Amino acid sequence: QVQLVESGGGLVQAGGSLRLSCAASGRTFGGYAMGWFRQAPGKEREFVAAINWSGGLTYYIDSVKGRFTISRDNAKNMVYLQMNSLKPEDTAVYYCARGRTMSTVVGDTRPGEYAYWGQGTQVTVSS
Repeated sequence: QVQLVESGGGLVQAGGSLRLSCAASGRTFGGYAMGWFRQAPGKEREFVAAINWSGGLTYYIDSVKGRFTISRDNAKNMVYLQMNSLKPEDTAVYYCARGRTMSTVVGDTRPGEYAYWGQGTQVTVSS
């Protein structure tokens, strides 16, 4: 099993920044892509960003490109999401997830391609 624990969420004004962290423990972390998803009330879970196992390849949805940065530290089993220039529409519960297999590619935005999920951290952006 893989345990993922997100932290760093909170309430921030529009234009502000937050840095989300995801701590992984248990079975394999290295070798797998990691992703961030979000879910707003009444909406489906949405892919936000992903990073490959080495950290050399990333992928973002268009709405966060240039504002969010995903990174990872394999030595610490950590994944991060730096969020700048936040907008009210970024308000959601944010989840980190590990790729279902070592073949999960960062450009695959389907939640089904991720097998392990954290409990989520709330991000609220006020206007």
